[in-house]
Amino acid sequence: MVDQLFYRYWGKASPKGLDTPSYHLLPYHCLDVAAVGWQLLNPEQKRCQSLASQLGVDPQWLQQWFSFCLAMHDIGKFAIAFQGQVTGQTDYLVRRDNRYEYSERHDSLGYALWCELLCERWLARSSLDCSVRYLKPWLEIVTGHHGVPPKRVGLLDNFFTDQDKQAAEMFMEQVYSLLLAEIDLSPLIDKMLYKRIKAQSWQLSGVAVLADWLGSDQTHFCYRTQREGLCDYWKQRALPNAVQGLAASYQCRQSVAPFNNVQQLFPFIHHLTPLQQYALSVSLPKQPQLFMLEDVTGAGKTEAALILSHRLMSQELADGLYVGLPTMATANAMYRRLAKAYRALYVEEALPSLVLAHGACQHSKAFTDSIGMVGQSADSSYAGDEPSASAFCSAWLADNRKKALLADVGVGTLDQALLGVLPARHQSLRMLGLARKVLLVDEVHAYDSYMQSLLETLIEAQAGQGGSVILLSATLSQSMRSGLAAAYQRGLSQPENSLISQAYPLATRISADRLDEDFVETRKEVARKVAVERFDSEQDALDKVVNASAEGHCVCWVRNTVNDARRAFELLVQGGRIPAEKIMLFHSRFTMQDRQRIENRTLDLFGENSTVDERQGQVLIATQVVEQSLDLDFDLMISDLAPIDLLIQRAGRLHRHVRNVQGQRLKESCTDRREAPVMYILSPPPGMIEDEKWLARLLPGTAYVYPNTGQLWLTARLLGRKRGIAMPADARELIEGVYGSAAQSEIPDLLQDASFTARGEERTKRGMASLNVLKLKKGYCRQAAEDNSGWDEDVRIPTRLTEDNVAVALAIAADGELQPLALGEEYKGAKAWAMSTLNLSEKDWHQASKRIPNQWQAAIEQLKSDNVCLRWIEVLPLCGENADCYSSDGGWDL
Repeated sequence: MVDQLFYRYWGKASPKGLDTPSYHLLPYHCLDVAAVGWQLLNPEQKRCQSLASQLGVDPQWLQQWFSFCLAMHDIGKFAIAFQGQVTGQTDYLVRRDNRYEYSERHDSLGYALWCELLCERWLARSSLDCSVRYLKPWLEIVTGHHGVPPKRVGLLDNFFTDQDKQAAEMFMEQVYSLLLAEIDLSPLIDKMLYKRIKAQSWQLSGVAVLADWLGSDQTHFCYRTQREGLCDYWKQRALPNAVQGLAASYQCRQSVAPFNNVQQLFPFIHHLTPLQQYALSVSLPKQPQLFMLEDVTGAGKTEAALILSHRLMSQELADGLYVGLPTMATANAMYRRLAKAYRALYVEEALPSLVLAHGACQHSKAFTDSIGMVGQSADSSYAGDEPSASAFCSAWLADNRKKALLADVGVGTLDQALLGVLPARHQSLRMLGLARKVLLVDEVHAYDSYMQSLLETLIEAQAGQGGSVILLSATLSQSMRSGLAAAYQRGLSQPENSLISQAYPLATRISADRLDEDFVETRKEVARKVAVERFDSEQDALDKVVNASAEGHCVCWVRNTVNDARRAFELLVQGGRIPAEKIMLFHSRFTMQDRQRIENRTLDLFGENSTVDERQGQVLIATQVVEQSLDLDFDLMISDLAPIDLLIQRAGRLHRHVRNVQGQRLKESCTDRREAPVMYILSPPPGMIEDEKWLARLLPGTAYVYPNTGQLWLTARLLGRKRGIAMPADARELIEGVYGSAAQSEIPDLLQDASFTARGEERTKRGMASLNVLKLKKGYCRQAAEDNSGWDEDVRIPTRLTEDNVAVALAIAADGELQPLALGEEYKGAKAWAMSTLNLSEKDWHQASKRIPNQWQAAIEQLKSDNVCLRWIEVLPLCGENADCYSSDGGWDL
């Protein structure tokens, strides 16, 4: 029947001026989205099979039932209040009625309509003896398809006429006959399914979001205004269009290659390290599992993790992986490494996608766009605060940080995965992206207590949706190991078994029915001792840098703050103590263009393939950006005093590669011919404590960044006594000697207050994390974020507790116009603005913004209006008083 009431409602509308039909009928759009969901939940695919298994239902039943639910995702658009958002299309459509104000979003209106009216009608239609509350979670999932759960809305008569309700009910009846008439609905009365749906609702919500986006793509789902039977539309248009749209826009599952040998991934590996041998030979039960791999720098942890990942994938426990790292620099480095190996994870004819999360690298055209909906036509936004599906789609997919989790292989900062357990819009899409993936987290020790707590929640969630996790670190405290292990066990609904081994290196494996802690030998080439000596003054450190460079050594000084790094750089450059071509500054306050250039040059000068001529006398003054995951090798290392685990990481950049006296790279089986490695630490003497300013007097910035002065004192004392760092022999002693509970009682009284305050702040951070994370056991609903109001548009829940930063695009004045600083042959348009951007503290931005000449204010507003890429960032002209606040070699300096 084509004269039903529901044909009088539009579902999508085109912006004026496009050469397409001006609207798409609501029942057709609902079926478009249901058809995409039908394909996404193909019972023959692992995604559907895995979800069905965890729900305890048949895969085909899940496909049919959830597709029906998806057809209901936009029933809120039957409200005359919504229909009044677009008028003048045709007299046949319902007309605006000014008595009905569109003051609630259509997703919340749809959920309210289901709960208050349609659910009872559906139960009567199905003759199912089922409580209404058993059905509500399913519709809460699909009506929350714009990335946040629907709100509770009352007084339907404020938004719906009786005709609207009748049309919605008639549409539901038709879709019931189309999709549910021949299936057994009795699983819905199972109390266990009601409990299980809460845990899996996060992943199903991601399916709903993705289905709505793909089903809104006019490239494949052309707008249709002519009426035809729903059964015909479903079979002849919706389903075929969904197949085409999914194939073109959403990369279908790529076939994983069988794991045969290590050389598949790494042809250059001829002799396995002990850790890599463990990864190759450990038995893998066909169930989700967690691995914690602890070993020294240079033990091949990354390769071992990828070997394990491929083995898990080849056993059909995963379809891909996401690698989470602490910084953009480390993500860039991992991206380059994976680019050489990731295709070997899949069969030869496959075309897997590799995406970098933060978009800092220029992607190669050899890699397909992971989702590929950049060119889709936009549909009209409904209201100022309610973007349409494809508007979100276009904006979201242009941001590679969000795209990464849906790629076959993603690399990025850990933050992008952590957003999956925070009440951020579209977090469910991140959880969907992680499902059927190995979550590989490198440098696990590098996160503060807030991020550690978020990571534990993420690990618990990953276990809960049947995912495997691999954690890598050179150094983990016993308490940190225990917390991470317990999180995975909770996700598996298993009792928390204690970790007892003190061995190092150590491989820990946890699955549903076992916990193994296996000692792993150390490759003799990386078992070594780094001598430690102390400097009392900054001048001593400066002199050492100058002398070592003059002798031809390459030197790195890791400073704990950007200001300290910049000051050391300036003191060395002033007076020509170090020639400009021999020194480089690397910190976080550079534009993306300069940061990439400096990062690449750092890898060229100090990486594994650097030559004698390139390295000779080179000096790098850097912050913490170099201490993690960058494959760098220095002849001499200086560091400001820092927590012991970070010093161990920094020491790992000393003599990392085997070289001769001149610095020429030798075969790995050889012995390093350089003088014994020495790490110099700028630190006050641990035996001279005059007052609580023991650290702040010499290193005030360090005392601010690392406020637990007592633990820094323990670090200085321990290294002073041992006169070095022997790895792996000293690993547990060093870590527990600073972080163990017994060590805290040895902190001097004068430093106890600072340490007590710092420990209190750590507890506060964990408390904030507990407050901020979603209560995943509640399921996809508003109540999951009731502790933090996180679903509210005005509330931003962070992944890191750091000083708020402001993204600022630097501009230069040319011919009376403002142009991006990075504009040139290589970068144009939006890319040039992106490469001209850096993050500033709110304090610096506030100070700089007050110095912008009035003559440029109107030009800035016009730029932000004309360029979508600038609408959510600030623009700062480098002129007037701000002319000298940035340089390509020094970065930001207000």
